Amino acid sequence: MNKTILKKYAKLIAEKGAAVQKGQQVIVTAATDQEELAGYVAEACYKAGASYVKIEWTNAFANRLDNKYADIDILSTVTTWQEEKIKQRVKDLPCMIYIDSDDPDALKGTDVKKAGEVRRRRYPVLKPYIDQMENRYQWVIVAAPSRAWAKKVFPGLRTNDAVRKLWEAILKCARMGDGSDKSAMTCDPFRAWDEHNEDFIQRSAWLNEQKFDRLHYTSKNGTDFTVGLNPRVKWEGGGEYSLQGIYFNPNMPTEEIFTSPMRGRADGLLVASKPLSYQGQLIENFSIRFENGRAVEVKAEKGQQLLEEMIAMDEGAPYLGEVALVPKESPINQCGILFYNTLFDENAACHVALGTGFTNLLEGFENMSTEETLAAGVNDSMIHVDFMIGTDDLTITGIKADGTEVEVFRNGTWAF
Repeated sequence: MNKTILKKYAKLIAEKGAAVQKGQQVIVTAATDQEELAGYVAEACYKAGASYVKIEWTNAFANRLDNKYADIDILSTVTTWQEEKIKQRVKDLPCMIYIDSDDPDALKGTDVKKAGEVRRRRYPVLKPYIDQMENRYQWVIVAAPSRAWAKKVFPGLRTNDAVRKLWEAILKCARMGDGSDKSAMTCDPFRAWDEHNEDFIQRSAWLNEQKFDRLHYTSKNGTDFTVGLNPRVKWEGGGEYSLQGIYFNPNMPTEEIFTSPMRGRADGLLVASKPLSYQGQLIENFSIRFENGRAVEVKAEKGQQLLEEMIAMDEGAPYLGEVALVPKESPINQCGILFYNTLFDENAACHVALGTGFTNLLEGFENMSTEETLAAGVNDSMIHVDFMIGTDDLTITGIKADGTEVEVFRNGTWAF
C-alpha cells in the first residue's frame, strides 16, 4: 500500500475517528502483521497532540495455543498486574484505537466451551472497571487487510492481489474516495465524514420524533419479528459525544442508525442474511426465535454449538441490546463483497445485536448505575454480538402506541 495513503488513513483514524485531544494518552491495539499502519496511526496521534501512545499487539496463533494447551484455571485468572493495568486505564481514560485485521477462521476448531468459560470467569472481575470507563473516553474500530482475511474474501485471487483488492474496498468504505490510489490521494475524507454525520443527524431526528412503540420486520426469507422500543432511549448514528464533550466516530466505516430496544419485548423469528464471524469462527445460515424478549431457539447449518454457547454466556446474552437500520444503498452493500467481518457486514444490512445495550442512549444515563439502566430497560451482558437480517425485500413498519402504522423501510431501504 502506498505509504502516503496509509499516512492519510492514519490521520483520519486519529483525528476524525478517535478525535485525539492535546495531552491525551492513546492505546492502539493491532495484530502483529499490522506494524506499518499501527506505527503511522501512533505517529498521527502524536501529531494530534497525544502525550503518550502505546501499541499493544495481538496474535491469533498465540491465542490458538492458549486455547489448546493452557489450563482453564490459568486462563480464567485475572492476575494482579492485569487488574492494576485496567485500574490505571480507569484513571487515565486513554483513547482506544482498534485495528481489526482478523482472519475470520483464525480460531476454527478450537474449544468453544473452554473459551466461553474463560470469558465468563474473567468478566465479573473486569466489569466494574469497564463500567467506570463506559462513555467516558473516545474509541474507534477501523480495519486493515491481513493476508488470511484477504484470501477468505477473495479466494480466487493470488494473495498479494487479494490484499490489494481488500485495501481498495476498506478505503472506499471509509470514505477515502473510490478506493483507487488516485482517488485516495486527492479526496477530502474529513469533509466526507462531516457530510455523512449530518445525514445521520437528520434521519435520527425523524425517528426520534415518531416516538414508535415497536417495530415490525417482515421478509420473504422467513423473518417475521416485532421488537418493542424504549420511550427513554433515543436513536443515533455516526459520531457521538463522550461525557467529556468530545465528538468522535467509534466505527469507521459506519452506515447504521441504531437504538437499544426495551428489554423483554421481542417476539418472532429473525433469519440471518449473512454469516456471522464470532470468536474467530463462522456461524452460517442461521435463525433465532424470540419469545417475551428472549432468544428461545437457535438453528444454524454451521456453528450451531457456537451459537448456543453465545446465547448462554450470561443472563443478558439471549436478550437484544441493539436494533440498527441500514439501507441497501449502503456503499458497503453496493461493494457486493461479503467481508466475513462484523464491522463491515453489519453496515451492509439492517441488523440486531444480542447482549448489552447502549446506556449512553438512555435519558439521564450519566447519573445512573448499571442496575438502574437495566431496570430502565437497557440490557446488560458481557457480550454484544451483531448479526445481519437486512434483505432487498425487507419491510419495517413503525407502530405507535395508538396503533398508527408508519413505513420506515420498504424493499430494503428508507421509506421516508
